[in-house]
Parts: sequence; structure tokens; C-alpha cells
Amino acid sequence: IRRASRLILQGFSLPVNAHDNLASDGKLFVEMCEKDKEFCSLVTKRIPETGFDCLDFWTEDFVHEYRQWQLGGFLDNGRNISCPFNRSLLHDLRKKYGIHYKETNNSSKNATNNSVR
Repeated sequence: IRRASRLILQGFSLPVNAHDNLASDGKLFVEMCEKDKEFCSLVTKRIPETGFDCLDFWTEDFVHEYRQWQLGGFLDNGRNISCPFNRSLLHDLRKKYGIHYKETNNSSKNATNNSVR
């Protein structure tokens, strides 16, 4: 709150730099795209005859390796859904941005689907 009040009293430039205004998850995602072009293409481009499993997600699901991003993917109506990415780069970026990761089986994230490891 003190920092915010200092910014208000001292002034700040508009528009605010978009990258500076992102939460840690967003900054991680942007850097992941910058460093891993194949991943970025997978999650941002619609390619004919390709499912939307890797396009339809929340950034926090990717950052915390939920659903299609978890090791081994997850089951949806008997179908395993998994999206490939550079897991070690993600782990390095989580560390860089101070994002804490608690490994779980993710079963509480999606009660209608069963996680696999």
C-alpha cells in the first residue's frame, strides 16, 4: 500500500509498460514464449486438423502443471490429454519469478476428470 501511494504521489508514466504490469505468471508465460518458440506456436496458433487441448487453457494451469500440462497428462472421458513443453525451462522460470510449486495429483482441480502420473 505504501508503494502504491508513493507511485500515486510521485506520479508514473502512462501508458504503463505492459510487461511491467503483468503478474509473475504472465511474465513467466511471455518469457517461455520468447525462449521456446515451439511451445509458443503450440499454444497460440490454430493449426488445421489439430485439437484445441493445448490452446484452451489458463496460464496458471500451465505454470502450476495442472490438467494437460501435468506429467503424464490427464484423463478426460478415457482419453489422455497431454501437451508437450520444455519442463526444465518452466521449472527454471518458476524459480526466477519466485513462483512456488507444490506437486499434487491435481485431483481437486478438476473433480470430473482423473489425473494420471
